[in-house]
Amino acid sequence: MPGKIKIFLGYAPGVGKAKVMVEEARRRKLRGEDCVLAILSEGDRLIVNADLSSGLDFVQPLTFEYGGTTGREINIPAILERHPHTVLIDNLGHVNVPGSSHAFRWQDAEEILQNGINVIATMNVESLESLKDDIFEITSKEVTDTVPDRLFHQAEEVELVDLTPQALRNRIKRGEIIVADKIEAGLTGYYSEAVLNALREIAMREVAHRVDEDLIAWRKQQRIARPWQATDRILICISPTRSSLRLIRRGWRIAQKMQGEAKAVYVEEQKLPESSQRILQDDFKLCERLGIPTSTLTGEPADAIIKYVQDNNVTQIIIGHSDRTKIQEFIKGSLMLDLAKQLKTVDILVVATEQPRH
Repeated sequence: MPGKIKIFLGYAPGVGKAKVMVEEARRRKLRGEDCVLAILSEGDRLIVNADLSSGLDFVQPLTFEYGGTTGREINIPAILERHPHTVLIDNLGHVNVPGSSHAFRWQDAEEILQNGINVIATMNVESLESLKDDIFEITSKEVTDTVPDRLFHQAEEVELVDLTPQALRNRIKRGEIIVADKIEAGLTGYYSEAVLNALREIAMREVAHRVDEDLIAWRKQQRIARPWQATDRILICISPTRSSLRLIRRGWRIAQKMQGEAKAVYVEEQKLPESSQRILQDDFKLCERLGIPTSTLTGEPADAIIKYVQDNNVTQIIIGHSDRTKIQEFIKGSLMLDLAKQLKTVDILVVATEQPRH
C-alpha cells in the first residue's frame, strides 16, 4: 500500500516551513513513530537553527559533483533499505543535480511513497504547476521548479505555514533569508508587500480549496445512496500553431474549482512543421502531468469538436484566441462562431494567448 503525504505549504521562502515540519516530526517521534530526515535545503536560507535537525535520525544524502560544485540529494536506496514509518523532505520543488535518480525532488518523494513509506514535505505555493501563469504575472519570475498539482491534491493533509508579510520582510532586513547585497532589491521586488500579499492570498485560497474538496468527499460518503448533480466537463481545445500551455493550466484550474472533469482534444492537421510538432509534444506532456486525458480528432475542426462535445456531454469549452487574419476567417470561418452557433447550451471561454517570455 502506498504511503501518505502531508505537505506544509508556504507562500514564500522564509516563512518557516522546515522548522514547523521538524517540530511535527519531533512530536511524532515522542509518540513512538520512526521519523527520519531525508534532506534539508539549508542553501535556501542563510541562518539555520543549529538544532533544526537535532533529535531526529538523519539519512545522509548522496553527494554529486557537477560543474565544479558539490550537490547533495536524497539517498533513496538507504531510505528504502531502512524503511522508516515517515520521511521528512524539504522543498519538493527542488531541481535535483545531474546524476540523481530523478530530475526533481517531488519524484524522489513519489518513489518513497510508492514503497509504502509516509512523507512529510514542504513547498511554496509558487511551485504548483497550474499556477505558473499567475505567479509570472505577480512576480515576473519564470518558475521552473514546479510540482504537479496531482501530488498536492493527493496529499492526506495540507497545512499552511503563515507569517505576515511585514514579519517576513523584517527577516529579510535582518539578513536571515538573502545575502546583504540583494536585500534592497529583494524588498522592492519579490519581497515587496504587494507581491507577498498576493502570494499569501493565493496560498490561502489553495488551502481553502483543499478544505472544500475534503468536505465534498465527506458529503459524498455520507450521502452515497442519494443522486448527485452531474459533473461539469471542461474541454480544452489544443492548437498546434501556438503554445496551449496557458490554456491547459487555466482549464485544469477551472475544472478543479467546479469539481469537474477536464479533457483535452487536438484536431489533427496534415504535414505539421517541426515547430508545431514540438508545441504539441509540450502540450501533451503538460496534460499528462496534470492528469488530463487527451484525444486526437480528425476532420474539420468545428465539426469534430461539436461531435465530441455532444457525444461526451461537455458543459464548457476553452479555446485560445484565433491567429487567423480577417480574410482567412472570411474564407474559412471562425471556429468560435461555428461552435457558438451549434452549441447554444455550452459555455465557451476564450483565453488570452501565452506571450513569449524573455
